Amino acid sequence: MDNNKQNLDLIIEQLANMKDYQTLCYKHAENKPMPSIDALEKIVSIARSILFPGYFGNSAINSSTIKKHISRNVWELEELLTNQIFAGLCTTCDNYSEKNKTLAQTIAYQFIERLPDIRKALFTDVQATYENDPAAKSSMEIIFCYPAIRAISNYRIAHELLKLQVPIIPRIITEMAHSETGIDIHPGATIGNYFTIDHGTGVVIGETTIIGDHVKLYQGVTLGAKNFPIDENGKPIKGIPRHPIIEDNVIIYSNSTILGRITIGRNSVIGGNIWIDKDVPADSKIIQKNKQKISDGI
Repeated sequence: MDNNKQNLDLIIEQLANMKDYQTLCYKHAENKPMPSIDALEKIVSIARSILFPGYFGNSAINSSTIKKHISRNVWELEELLTNQIFAGLCTTCDNYSEKNKTLAQTIAYQFIERLPDIRKALFTDVQATYENDPAAKSSMEIIFCYPAIRAISNYRIAHELLKLQVPIIPRIITEMAHSETGIDIHPGATIGNYFTIDHGTGVVIGETTIIGDHVKLYQGVTLGAKNFPIDENGKPIKGIPRHPIIEDNVIIYSNSTILGRITIGRNSVIGGNIWIDKDVPADSKIIQKNKQKISDGI
């Protein structure tokens, strides 16, 4: 028994050694909070109840109660979001700063000002999903049931926060949806209106991807990077454009892989199980039997 205790004491000493594993250990400073997954989940839930009133949150919403519902949720969102943005800002600074607290509140207000635009974009996504999916019986079914709408909602929230230069929080929000739906959309991607993802599982949309309007993806589609340019120290250069540009009215069928900073021209259709790493002209239809023509540059 004494030997077991000594062994446990030794293991505890090893695990408590922050010096050797600084990357895996975060040393909290006073008045320097870390982002909270629970709080961010609540923020997304509140935002969803504002963007889809009656569907999420209080279901007893009508024309006489909606303003009160929105008001209560907006003020709660402002408080929670300010605290989490501040925590995000603290991950990139050494010490507590009252300026960061003020900045966090300003950003929270700026984000809330963008909620009407986020809602307009989500309306187009729901509309496009209904019009493009014969299995969809109603918008209600899409909003309640479709994992793509959940993932796209998280993305559109996170993307606006990223544009406001909020660190780490946007990525956490999109990874929440990734864990729940299997749809991986980086918050840095730029996605137009009337965006649909059918089924969705396994879809990957990289950080610098640009997607136009009226684009439809199927399950397993990857919009990824072909390679990673390195710096003089042999490290990947971050933030450079390295993902595809998908122009308007493009359909990409299941399990196709589009890699690199290439352009898929407007009105094109990419069949299933296709690998593309070269530009595709507008109005193209690429399927397995004529894929060789694109590879040969014809």
